Amino acid sequence: MFRAIADVLRAIGAAIATVVTLPFRALARLFGGASDAVSGPRRRRV
Repeated sequence: MFRAIADVLRAIGAAIATVVTLPFRALARLFGGASDAVSGPRRRRV
């Protein structure tokens, strides 16, 4: 029974964490893309 409650709480915590971090991920992608566009295309060394 306690394991089931713990699983529910863990799932709720994961959902909350996802919702909280989404705006920050979007901002990071936005600013990361902007900095890539300013600096120009990057070549990856193999």
